[in-house]
Amino acid sequence: MGIKGVLLESTPVQASRGSSAWRRHCVLWLLPVAVTLLFCWVHERWTLEQWRIPVHYDGDSLEVLARLKAAGEGDLAPLRSQTVSRLGAPGAADWNEYPGSDAWANYALGWVAKTCGLGFAANFALWLAHLSAALAFYGWVRLLGYRREWALAGALLFAFSYFSLNRGLPHLWLVFTWQVPLILLSAWLVGGGGRVLQRPWVRRLCVGGAIALGASNPYNLFLYLQLMVWALLAAWRRPEGGLNRRVGFLCVGAALGVFALSHLPVWLHAQDEGGQPLLTRNYAGTEIYGLKPIELVLPPGDHRAGMLASFGSRYLRWTDWRGETFSPYLGLIGAAGLCWLFAEMALRLTHRRGPRPGAPGLQALWVLLFSSIGGLNSILAFYFGLQVFRATNRYSIFLLALALYFVVTRLSRLTRPWPVAVRWVAAGAVLAVGLWDQIPVRPSAETRSAWAQDYAADQRMGAVVEEQFGAGAAIFQLPVVDFPEGNPRHRLKAYDHFRPYLGSETARFSFGTLKGRASGRWQKDYERMQPADLLTALEASGFDGLLIDQAGYAKPSEWAKMIAVLTERTTEMAMGGEDTRRLFRLQPSAAPRFPLARDPTFGQGWHPRMAPREGGAPPRFWRPPPRSPLREGWGDRLARTRWAHGDAVLMYHNPLDRPLPVRVELWLSAPDQRALVLRHNGVPVANVGLDEDPVLLETELLLRPGPNRLDFVTDRPAKRVSEQRWSLRAFALHELVWIVGEIEPMELDDEED
Repeated sequence: MGIKGVLLESTPVQASRGSSAWRRHCVLWLLPVAVTLLFCWVHERWTLEQWRIPVHYDGDSLEVLARLKAAGEGDLAPLRSQTVSRLGAPGAADWNEYPGSDAWANYALGWVAKTCGLGFAANFALWLAHLSAALAFYGWVRLLGYRREWALAGALLFAFSYFSLNRGLPHLWLVFTWQVPLILLSAWLVGGGGRVLQRPWVRRLCVGGAIALGASNPYNLFLYLQLMVWALLAAWRRPEGGLNRRVGFLCVGAALGVFALSHLPVWLHAQDEGGQPLLTRNYAGTEIYGLKPIELVLPPGDHRAGMLASFGSRYLRWTDWRGETFSPYLGLIGAAGLCWLFAEMALRLTHRRGPRPGAPGLQALWVLLFSSIGGLNSILAFYFGLQVFRATNRYSIFLLALALYFVVTRLSRLTRPWPVAVRWVAAGAVLAVGLWDQIPVRPSAETRSAWAQDYAADQRMGAVVEEQFGAGAAIFQLPVVDFPEGNPRHRLKAYDHFRPYLGSETARFSFGTLKGRASGRWQKDYERMQPADLLTALEASGFDGLLIDQAGYAKPSEWAKMIAVLTERTTEMAMGGEDTRRLFRLQPSAAPRFPLARDPTFGQGWHPRMAPREGGAPPRFWRPPPRSPLREGWGDRLARTRWAHGDAVLMYHNPLDRPLPVRVELWLSAPDQRALVLRHNGVPVANVGLDEDPVLLETELLLRPGPNRLDFVTDRPAKRVSEQRWSLRAFALHELVWIVGEIEPMELDDEED
């Protein structure tokens, strides 16, 4: 019995008897060659020098490159604390709360970067993603007995889908789509493989695929688990399905076990327990980034055919819900295949005595029902809070795989009587039309030249830093930008501060600490200092240089004063070219001290600072009477009201190796009468009764080395004051005065984070 049983369809087309080993091997060699030529043509990578420059050097691709760089330097190794030693200076950037997918593959490619260069490793990774996808699809179709010419065409169309080419290096790990055919095939085998699963190599294929999925993209793993549940239900209805059920449960257990093992550092090494969620996800994201069925058949606005591009341009003008727009586009061949698949399934459903719908149609239907806006994923997000898998448009790659598989199977049967040469010409024609349609227009020559120039400029900057400052120099970067998913600062994009790190080998940079974490709060304080005080603080903290990117400031006046002070007191390093960055040498202290934050960090339980009052008006400003002696010096400043929607947390990181004294003054109120208990690291230290009139809570604390947590615990649930967002109110913090014993008074700007 063949694998055809899992498809619930008729016998697949068998290879002709005249097939020879030479012909089989010829096609296997042809596929990698075709992938390589297509890759070089799409990205214009024909010379070794071109291969040393990344195909994309902007936006999210900088973070991907930074992860490859860190892996090559041994920082982002699997099963270890995820700490990047050359980021987050003067310490190290703790990324344990920010796990990346495909940690094992990233680590392997990191060593390619260390050996062959970062640009080559990035291009090699993209090439490997296309090649692995092509081989996986080809093996999937050939394993089921369909013809080589159509399997080859389908494999190349799948490998160079618009989905993969549109995402490219910025979404590198989504381009590794080789898992998709393996996921679909494993579900078919478990759901209806019959005696096929008795073969050891088939069981090893299923379990090995599950292990690989557990260590890779969580989105694919999530859908894999869903399809395996349906497969197990199908196997449960079959009396002879005992082996299928055992293999299915083994696959699910292996995938979940490897996933838990791969993300072990998140649970073992995370420090700021109680911090705000690092990546904000909500129900709205499931609507913005969910699968919009129209985008499956909607050509992009920059399509090479003007008539098709006009539809995409009209869509951009008319829609208000733009997520990862056009990414789900299946292409003309994929869209036709999906329509053909659903049409055949509908015909089978209307004939009671005919063959029942096959697994490809049922799986495609499930992907649509689950992923579409307002579908099952939205229900899970809205009612059960499962919002992490918001971007279900990414499941369009499964629909493409099923559609191309269906096209390959049907054309293999339809063209069976044709001469061999005619079949190959027909497959080539379909492939040519599909590639013409799917491959996006290259970025302009000016854009590609700008990326190459930026990459070269970063290599020059790295050489300057290494030569002028020496190995291990610490550089502070302005303006301060949040990471990850920080907001751009004028023309400075969210990940542009990675660039000097990518161009250097030993220098350390301040960028890269996780946003909303107490360990990096001091950077915001330093940015608000007056220029002279900032220089003093940086030198006392051991920084060798200050790097200012003028692209991050909207007006010259925002950085002109700083530049004037630096020019007078320090030496500027020559950068060359038209670089917007200015690098200055500092005189670090011989006995540096780690920076101390002047304020704690707001953790869980707080609304955003600008949360509206009833009616949508902005929050009021309120100043308590000057009753406290703490209102002297730098602490005499006004904060905007911050509301909590329940129990809430403040965090402070003590980087010293000894306890740190602090005095705290909190002005608090509540929308009703309630009691509030303040706990320091789980130990109650103060309590107060609250009502609508602000009251003062004062206390002194001794902060232990490392993270410190202040919990505000109320005895009543929050009160909803309106139906608008952020209208749950438990208590309000009107003003916070935080006096750290070892920080000198200093003039700061009034801006708060």
